[in-house]
Amino acid sequence: MQKQVAVADAASEPDAESRVDLDRQSKGPAGPIIFVLVLLGGLAFVVWSIVKDIDASGTSTLAIIPFALLLLALLIALGFEFVNGFHDTANAVATVIYTNSLPAHFAVVWSGLWNFLGVLASSGAVAFGIISLLPVELILNVGSSAGMAMVFALLIAAIIWNLGTWYLGLPASSSHTLIGSIIGVGLANQLLHGFSGTSGVDWSQATKIGYSLLFSPVIGFIAAGLLLVALKVLVKNPDLYREPKKKKAPPWWIRSILVLTCTGVSFAHGSNDGQKGMGLIMLILIGIVPTTYALNKAVSPADMAQFRALAQVTATSLTEVSGTGDGGAALAPGEDPRATLTAYVRDRTLAPDTVPALAAITRQLARDVAGAPTLADVPASAVSNVRNDMYLTSETIRVMLKTGEPAFDTETRQNLLAFERSLDEATKFIPLWVKIAVAIALGLGTMVGWKRIVVTVGEKIGKTHLTYAQGGAAEVVAMGTILAADGFGLPVSTTQVLSSGVAGTMAANGSGLQMSTVRNLALAWVLTLPAAITLSGGIYLLLLQIF
Repeated sequence: MQKQVAVADAASEPDAESRVDLDRQSKGPAGPIIFVLVLLGGLAFVVWSIVKDIDASGTSTLAIIPFALLLLALLIALGFEFVNGFHDTANAVATVIYTNSLPAHFAVVWSGLWNFLGVLASSGAVAFGIISLLPVELILNVGSSAGMAMVFALLIAAIIWNLGTWYLGLPASSSHTLIGSIIGVGLANQLLHGFSGTSGVDWSQATKIGYSLLFSPVIGFIAAGLLLVALKVLVKNPDLYREPKKKKAPPWWIRSILVLTCTGVSFAHGSNDGQKGMGLIMLILIGIVPTTYALNKAVSPADMAQFRALAQVTATSLTEVSGTGDGGAALAPGEDPRATLTAYVRDRTLAPDTVPALAAITRQLARDVAGAPTLADVPASAVSNVRNDMYLTSETIRVMLKTGEPAFDTETRQNLLAFERSLDEATKFIPLWVKIAVAIALGLGTMVGWKRIVVTVGEKIGKTHLTYAQGGAAEVVAMGTILAADGFGLPVSTTQVLSSGVAGTMAANGSGLQMSTVRNLALAWVLTLPAAITLSGGIYLLLLQIF
């Protein structure tokens, strides 16, 4: 029986005459030399940027151990993006390679370039959407041993699983892996402190992101299949639906479309997936060098004046809503408003003292920045507290507006929305050098280890060779889905969307699917979440003992 299965699988693979040449290398050592130079240049740029920012902030130079810890954490975070590059982005080049639209190694370099540009153009919404999944008290104390253990654990777990699935040639999702790692850390954190203690996971945000990861491959399968059917009805050119001729490029107009869609998917992947590492890098920087990176020092004096005005107006509105007459009058004697808001963000349970606590923190923020023309002028000793108060206030407002409790009047709601945007501008920012470092890591990662995933997508999903129309339909759908998700601040998997799109075109074309590959893809999709949860939770508990 096993022999029959092996024969069937072998028969379904492309023969030697139709197989695409993936091994042709460029002559000379220029390629590897350029790769090493860019890698070393990127690392030097990271170190120089950190030193420059620390000096500009007026902070004394970091001691050797904290600086070494910072560099180690950054290398691990950039390592995640590097693995993400050759794990996920290989999907973007599979279609242009298997339709002979671009030579394999040129396609990989081209994709890496557009990944780089996609990262630079990213908004940051996905980065902080990922961060909001983490336990709020660990975010507020990211510089503590538990906070650093959290960041290291989820990154190491994600890298281990990504490398394992890459080695097996399985297009598993890096997004799926990272979400599982975050959930694992959250669950381990909750088990340590008891179910009534510190939080585990922001399940509402996790559910929202889970839906995007769940439905995006379904959308990819159905939409790509429907697009192929529509092409067959509207475009009668038979060359679109035939197996590409060996070593012969397609007609120029087909080739242009395929190269354009590959470019779009690569750019979209950079703009979405690149942000995941950015958010974690910002947590690392805030935890180890808070004076330098906790607050956005690029906020202008005019925006600071607006912030102070919004803080005063919002505090007054909240005081009137709570009916206390004084921002903290309804709080119990000695009660810490920060603890009240932390419990609210964690548990999503509105208490009688939640709104008064929010009013008290808002008024405190107005006092903390009253004498500071810009955030760069906030005293170093107060930076961490101001940043935590801003983050906590923003998250509290976000949850209140999302749940609709309490039911604020229109004016108060508008004040809260404007104040939340102002708070986010001050705390949810990504320095340009972080974007460049992630872009380099993701772009270089695209150029390494891509072949395993490309072979799976190009040869092992369908029983026939990928046609021009199938490649174009899968790429168009993947590009549109990822860009739309980026606009909504949701992470989606390039791997899942594109591989399911290829499968959808094979099904719509009647080409048939290689069920062994489909089963492996489904198994990887099912196992990724529990495996990442287990890995990150275990590593987190281990690192807590070490730190």
